[in-house]
Amino acid sequence: MRFMVIVHANKDTEAGVMPTTELLTAMGNFNEEMCNAGVMQAGEGLHPTSRGARIAFTGSEPVVKQGPFDVTRDLIAGFWLIDVASRDEAIAWMKRAPFAAGDEIEIRQVFAAEDFGDALTPELREKEERLRAQAAKK
Repeated sequence: MRFMVIVHANKDTEAGVMPTTELLTAMGNFNEEMCNAGVMQAGEGLHPTSRGARIAFTGSEPVVKQGPFDVTRDLIAGFWLIDVASRDEAIAWMKRAPFAAGDEIEIRQVFAAEDFGDALTPELREKEERLRAQAAKK
């Protein structure tokens, strides 16, 4: 089962405050453990929303809003994509992540092809697999 672990933004991440060497070391060690266990598929930090944009699809023309955005629980500062046997295993891994008091992360399961049932026809499944393979080559 694949899970996305979402690291929520806060005032510091939105202000562009970079992590300390100690935190980068601890996070690197944690990532190395997950890689060595075959759990981690991806993991990245994100720039503040001041360097981002939102696109709202509300009518005939999409509306673009440039960042920064208000600091809310909805903002994301980073993520991991992990592959584990269960949600409980994802929780166990993430409880070991080197975060400070007050930080919060969210764990969400990624849909798999079988979750879509008959709506994902064999033709659509083949196309999806082809596109994933194509994207992996880049």
